[in-house]
Amino acid sequence: MFAIFMMTCGVTAPVHAADWSDTSLSFRTGQQFREPFNPQAISKNIFGLTHASGYQYGSNFFNVDFLHSDSKDPASLTQSSGAQEAYVVYRHTLDLGKISGKNMQFGAVRGVGITAGFDWNTKNDVGYNSRKRMLVLGPTLMWDVPGFLNTSLVLLQESNAPSGAFPPISNVKSRYHYKTHPMLTMSWGIPFSEHISFEGYANFIASKGVNEVGQQTGAETNIDMQLMWDVSHLIGSKVKTFKLGFEYQCWRNKFGNTAAITHGNGYHAKSPMVRAEYHF
Repeated sequence: MFAIFMMTCGVTAPVHAADWSDTSLSFRTGQQFREPFNPQAISKNIFGLTHASGYQYGSNFFNVDFLHSDSKDPASLTQSSGAQEAYVVYRHTLDLGKISGKNMQFGAVRGVGITAGFDWNTKNDVGYNSRKRMLVLGPTLMWDVPGFLNTSLVLLQESNAPSGAFPPISNVKSRYHYKTHPMLTMSWGIPFSEHISFEGYANFIASKGVNEVGQQTGAETNIDMQLMWDVSHLIGSKVKTFKLGFEYQCWRNKFGNTAAITHGNGYHAKSPMVRAEYHF
């Protein structure tokens, strides 16, 4: 049932004509990224493509990030160039009020929906070589605020097939499936003024059980927030075309790795960044 609903939302919904859409290219960079088991601070350049749109019965969100690390997060044992990663996120939210034709607003909630989607990634780092696949499904509340604020409580079905150089990871020969586990997630875009907005997401993820090598994973927190300035008017462009800002990510127990698993190395990241976006 989980897979059937995911296919229905992910394939049929986008054929409807969009009532609104926003697509952007972004670049962000920082010098305080961390990776589990790595004691060093890592510099990364991240290029992103993001698309959000709404149609008669709901909304779509798609994002792909291409991440390039410096030599402190190497791609192999024999070269000093940094690892490369691609991370894809897709979410589709069906608005139950729009589908039923009923007003589902109550209190500060303007709407109720069902969100489905997936995460997909690949990375060529020396230690783990992640090949994550994850399905997402659960209810969503859409709050009555300026801009938007959505909260969802979803179930996650996650698996991985790492192929890193170090045992015992290198001995994992097939795709490993974690325990199905819940995530409370929030996403927002709140205007502070005509040109300044506060944007981001927060994920609070329960333990996904035992990992590939028999260790108990921990609950995970990933908060990524941005203060963005619309500078389009300064260069004679249409409003909301060019944005500049500061981003900060706090990620604890990254990918479910705890201090006990990693011996205190790289499980907690506090990463300030500068960010630029072009919307079209």
